[in-house]
Amino acid sequence: MKENVQKAIDRIRPNLQADGGDVELIDVGEDGVVKVKLVGACHGCPMAQMTLKNGIEKLLKQEVPGVQSVVSV
Repeated sequence: MKENVQKAIDRIRPNLQADGGDVELIDVGEDGVVKVKLVGACHGCPMAQMTLKNGIEKLLKQEVPGVQSVVSV
């Protein structure tokens, strides 16, 4: 599952990089919790939580079966 999550993240990464940010995959737990680290302009951005939940988590849930949630570490 981790490989599929990484592939999905790689597809959305250019959108984040266009705004000066990025996302790094930290871990995918057996419980379906994906841990990521927001970096660059995304780190500390007031919209980061919305990007995480409405963007990254939504896409990963659609594209990778078994993803339950995405959390920032």
